[in-house]
Amino acid sequence: MKDKLFKEAEEKMEQTLNNMQHEFNGIRTGRASASLLDNIYIDYYGAKTPLKHVSNISVTEARVILISPYEPKFLKEIEKQILASDLGVTPNNDGKVIRLNIPPLNEERRKELVKLVKKIAEEGRVAIRNIRRDVIDDLKKMESNGDITEDDLIREQKKAQELTDAYVDKIDASLEHKEKEIMEV
Repeated sequence: MKDKLFKEAEEKMEQTLNNMQHEFNGIRTGRASASLLDNIYIDYYGAKTPLKHVSNISVTEARVILISPYEPKFLKEIEKQILASDLGVTPNNDGKVIRLNIPPLNEERRKELVKLVKKIAEEGRVAIRNIRRDVIDDLKKMESNGDITEDDLIREQKKAQELTDAYVDKIDASLEHKEKEIMEV
């Protein structure tokens, strides 16, 4: 029962880390990255569809993203959704493909983005600590039901804290990497 509890907790922590990483990927740095478009959806025959499912997205140069829709009639819709997004880039539509020129970030925008990634990382840490709290609550219930001893409870709480610390360290490492990426000129 304890092993299942920790396995589920670790899976939830891993999912939290992956979600945070996904949010980080959507934050624009000074470089072009296809993952910037992960949160762009278009109306594709009445269904809200991710851009990457209806077009080929490639990074042709350090600051240029090329979007080639599988069906050219969706160029206008793609262009409209990019303009409506908070990417802060203007699409160049030549009738066949859309080019996104990623401008370099100014110092003020870099600082805003660093604040944003710090906020996302803190939300990840809070989520990890909430998972730890749930595990400890479950362990305390197990101890009050007589399923585990008080010594087991103390040992398992320590194990939960070690797991939490490991994931918080992973979040901190991801945050540090993203901050460096944003602050690069």
